[in-house]
Amino acid sequence: MFNKILIANRGEIACRVMETAQKMGVSCVAVYSDVDASAKHVQMADEAVHIGGAPPAESYLKGGVIIQAALDVGAQAIHPGYGFLSENPDFVDAVEAAGLTFIGPSADAIRKMGLKDAAKVLMERAGVPVVPGYHGDNQDPEHLAGAAETIGYPVLIKAVAGGGGKGMRLVEKPEDFSEALDSARGEAKTAFGNDAVLVEKFVSKPRHIEVQVFGDGTHAVHLFERDCSLQRRHQKVIEEAPAPGMTAEMREAMGQAGVRAAEAIGYKGAGTVEFIVDASDGLRSDRFWFMEMNTRLQVEHPVTEAITGVDLVEWQLRVAAGESLPRQQNDLSINGHAFEARLYAEDVPKGFLPATGTLTHLQFPPECRADSGVRAGDTISPWYDPMIAKVVVNGATRAVALESLHRVLRRTEVAGTVTNLAFLGALTRHSGFASGDVDTGLIGRDLDDLVQETGTGKASMVAAAMTALGLVDTGSETGFTLWGALHRAVQLMREGEVVDLDVQVEGPDRQIWEVDGTQLIAQRSGSWAVDGKPMPNVAVAGPQVTVFDNYGQVFEVVDPLDRDASAGGDTNVIEAPMPGLVKAVFATAGQAVKEGDRLAILEAMKMEHSLLAARDGVVAEVLTDAGAQVEAGAALVRLAED
Repeated sequence: MFNKILIANRGEIACRVMETAQKMGVSCVAVYSDVDASAKHVQMADEAVHIGGAPPAESYLKGGVIIQAALDVGAQAIHPGYGFLSENPDFVDAVEAAGLTFIGPSADAIRKMGLKDAAKVLMERAGVPVVPGYHGDNQDPEHLAGAAETIGYPVLIKAVAGGGGKGMRLVEKPEDFSEALDSARGEAKTAFGNDAVLVEKFVSKPRHIEVQVFGDGTHAVHLFERDCSLQRRHQKVIEEAPAPGMTAEMREAMGQAGVRAAEAIGYKGAGTVEFIVDASDGLRSDRFWFMEMNTRLQVEHPVTEAITGVDLVEWQLRVAAGESLPRQQNDLSINGHAFEARLYAEDVPKGFLPATGTLTHLQFPPECRADSGVRAGDTISPWYDPMIAKVVVNGATRAVALESLHRVLRRTEVAGTVTNLAFLGALTRHSGFASGDVDTGLIGRDLDDLVQETGTGKASMVAAAMTALGLVDTGSETGFTLWGALHRAVQLMREGEVVDLDVQVEGPDRQIWEVDGTQLIAQRSGSWAVDGKPMPNVAVAGPQVTVFDNYGQVFEVVDPLDRDASAGGDTNVIEAPMPGLVKAVFATAGQAVKEGDRLAILEAMKMEHSLLAARDGVVAEVLTDAGAQVEAGAALVRLAED
């Protein structure tokens, strides 16, 4: 076994690898960029090496600098985590040329699976079923459009390199093909440096089911399947294992297909073979097709660990160190059911817009596994993926595990940034998902219901006001003035609306609150109760008060001397919603535009965001250029006054 390894990654996966490696007695070296100097993964590590600036291209993608750091500290191996350099075969070659061990598959295996078109040809030869489509070298737009006609609409255009939904477009009509092709190619070029695409048949009721495989370079085993069908923008939201509705016959067929795929390329280490499944007639062993193989550890690997009792990182380290596979296929079995929910800093009603901010409070219930690379006080940076944590639960049955996930999400406490927590909670109560009737289009179809505002309870307002006025930790003298009971008033703002609250404090343990004409009693008997129910936890950061009820209610204490009289947005100015790189500008001064026209593209949080005209009008000024780095709120385009 290795004595010391370097982890060429950051965030929760770097922390996850360290947890297992350090338990095994392996010393861990972290690498970090300028903005990660105080990050959790740096604090957890036995040693840490600075490797460059905040942009990934100046730090976490600098393979030569990372390899030199490993040599300088005497590390014997490099674990790539996922993302960044984890599937870069040139990096693997360089690691091995430096005399180090790459904890993962060979460069040859990565190359064979790195391009989706070539991988599909290889899988066909190995007897693995593949989706009908065009995977050839001819990238002429007319040829690709002709291939789409032959396959039959609807079709998917997919970048041959990379993943994560980038460079992927659904095309339902021939007349939309050309624009979708240009868009997919542009995004693929930005994300992967390769604008080649393939065209595939779009399955009408698709489920995304993947098989966890593990190889030693010659032989492979599978650790059963995960269902990752609950997606938005082709990115996974909640994953589970095993797949609901899976039959023994189909599990055997998919598992063996995954093993054949791994053994066909001499795979070593942890990998995932992803399949698209046609669920229009239930799960059938003749209705699944190979999509791609991810030659690395997956984000959702914890659900597999939960149902198998296997530590996949431990397996990675042992096999990379030359040991044989820890278990054979007959030694592996499924125990119970597990879910993983991806908690992100993102604004769901605004189209899942990634968010930034400082986490003023972060706490998870003890009954879940929370893999996180951040702590309270850490900042969600615009430079990297805005994941806060992976929340993982397991139970004896799917119903038990889903109820556990619902309960855990309701008790998860996050303050300081907008999150998708309420959205995840709504998914746990979606009737179709609860019954296991899920496909990749579920979120898109029911999005309006899933993002409905649930309203703010008056008890939550009282909890916020009590905290703001310092009326929670009260003493024996609280509630008395010279002439009678203490009266106080406070104004709270939530989502632009101001609420007036008034309180009569009758003593240290009793308060009478008036909220919008309704009277509520706050009473303490050991702990506070409002309107007869236990008062939720509250966190305060400056004027902002977060009440941890109904996935978090955020209030701002209003200073009556500092009220902003202005209201309503300025539809004349198109602003950057977050810090980022202006990728392209389509507007020109004097140009007539219509509401919804794309005026610019901002690249931030590993995604491209189209900035649209808020109304019909004429462009008065273009205030930025392609290639400019801008801050949140920066004016990019101004329309002429109506």
